Amino acid sequence: MTAPAPVAPIALLDPADFEQALPGLAELLAATVADGASLGFHAPFGPAEAADWWRTQRAELAAGDLLLWRASGPGGCAGTVSLRLTRKPNGRHRAELVKLMVHPAARRQGLAARLLATAEAAAAERGITLLVLDTEAGSGAEGLYRAAGWTGFGTVPGYATDPAGVPHDGSFYYKQLS
Repeated sequence: MTAPAPVAPIALLDPADFEQALPGLAELLAATVADGASLGFHAPFGPAEAADWWRTQRAELAAGDLLLWRASGPGGCAGTVSLRLTRKPNGRHRAELVKLMVHPAARRQGLAARLLATAEAAAAERGITLLVLDTEAGSGAEGLYRAAGWTGFGTVPGYATDPAGVPHDGSFYYKQLS
């Protein structure tokens, strides 16, 4: 019998943790894009480019406008998820779920669902009552979101391109938190 995979601890990163986590986050993003995920980047896309992108998130993280969780695994950074908070006075009750990703080597172990639940719980604790996200239409992520109680509210044709530059439809979801 195969031993169960170790449970990856999930931690909210502060700005100091972010600097230490940057190489692992970059490797995770590069590996996820290389595996075909439509996360906003085109191939070739390696760890150096991924680290550069993560550095662009530093200011939002430091300002508290971006909440970032990292799941650590035996091979390093196993997954991540973020919430982008809305600072507009009429939108402080909502946030956008962004960059939910699990390293290809850590998939099919329930980590994506745990990351999603972590972000949802943290949003509710902060008084956020509405979450929104977009994902590639027809992707495996749609099943995850539907199973977690998210509601689809539309599809936009050719919304984003995959790492090879091929356009795919984008599906949009929301979830009301109590």
